[in-house]
Amino acid sequence: MKKISKSQRFIYIKFFKPYGVLCTFTDPDKRLNLSNFIQVPGVYTAGRLDMDSEGLLLLTNNGDINHRITSPKFHLTKTYLVLVEGNLDNDHINLLSSGPIIKGGYKTKACKVEQISDPILPERVKSVTPHGPTSWIVMRLNEGKKRQIRHMTAAVGLPTLRLVRVAIGPIQISNLNPGEWKYLEEGELSQLRRELKIS
Repeated sequence: MKKISKSQRFIYIKFFKPYGVLCTFTDPDKRLNLSNFIQVPGVYTAGRLDMDSEGLLLLTNNGDINHRITSPKFHLTKTYLVLVEGNLDNDHINLLSSGPIIKGGYKTKACKVEQISDPILPERVKSVTPHGPTSWIVMRLNEGKKRQIRHMTAAVGLPTLRLVRVAIGPIQISNLNPGEWKYLEEGELSQLRRELKIS
C-alpha cells in the first residue's frame, strides 16, 4: 500500500471572502458564513477578515503553518487595496506609512503605502456610497490588529469605504471571484513555506 506523505495529509485552501460573510463556520443568527461556501471538514482560517471586508483567506488543517501565518514573529506581509474617502495627499501617505496611533493608544508599525489608480475588482454586493472625493491606496502590513486598517485610515482623517485583501505573503487572490475557493498549488505552497522559513 502506498504511504501518504505528511504533506498530503494537510489541506491548504485559498478563498475569496465576499462582503457580508462571517469568518466562521457557524453562526447562531444564521448569517452567511464560511460553511455556505466551503464544505471541507477540519480546516480553520489562518487569520480573519471583518464581515464588511473582502478578499483572500487562507484555510488549513496544519496548525504550524496557521500559527506562522498569523504570528507577527514571522513578518508575513499582507497586501490590501483600500478605498478611502477624503482629499488624499502625501502627508496622509507619510502618516500611514510611519504608523499612526490608533484607537486604544497603540502605535502601529511602519508599513508600505502608496496611491494607485482605480483597480479592477468585482462589484460589491452592497455598493459603496461616498459623500466626497475618494482614492485607492495599497497597504502592505506585517501585523494585523483587529480592524487595524480601518483604524489607521480613520486616525489620519480618511475613512475606509472598501477594503479588499489581495495577497497573504506570496499567495495571490488572482483568478478567484467572490465566493470561489481553490486548493493551493504545489508551487504556491512551496513559496509560502519558504517565506515562513519552513524547510
